[in-house]
Amino acid sequence: MTGPITIGVSIAVPEPYGQAIQDARAGYGDPLARSIPTHVTLLPPTEVPAGSLPEVERHLAAAAAGQRPFRLLLHGSGTFRPVSPVVFLRVEAGARECRLAEAAVRSGLLARELNFPYHPHVTVAHAVGEEALDRAYAELKGYHADFGVSGFSLYRFGADEVWRPLRAFPFGRAERARDTR
Repeated sequence: MTGPITIGVSIAVPEPYGQAIQDARAGYGDPLARSIPTHVTLLPPTEVPAGSLPEVERHLAAAAAGQRPFRLLLHGSGTFRPVSPVVFLRVEAGARECRLAEAAVRSGLLARELNFPYHPHVTVAHAVGEEALDRAYAELKGYHADFGVSGFSLYRFGADEVWRPLRAFPFGRAERARDTR
């Protein structure tokens, strides 16, 4: 591998929630619904040299080793409008832990500026019309999902514009990271 690749790091939303949220996202007309697994972002799309992947993985293993498993509660809808055309599910419990994991991931060789302050959430509608955004916001006001988080994953953006997991990093156990290639 030569040249740059685009990576991201996120906490996957497990089943049955992940597929249901992805289906809802597709139902609102979001063109990215099927190319992005349902997640809470820790590192947004970031370009790195392909040859640096082993170093990135060591950094992520160390970042995960310093975290502890936690409970994540998604409850209700929120929006970034008018700043950004996004409707999301709110992280009610686990936001502090997401912020700690995000800070550990987005440090060292993955340190970068963000366009907006970090706000843990799960996107359900993005870059769709106002009516679809309004509908998503209204329909998901009562949404509720509660699950445990025991790690995060490294994803790679493919030539087909689909995000795929490369490796999972369990919290508190750097030496046991799983390769998902």
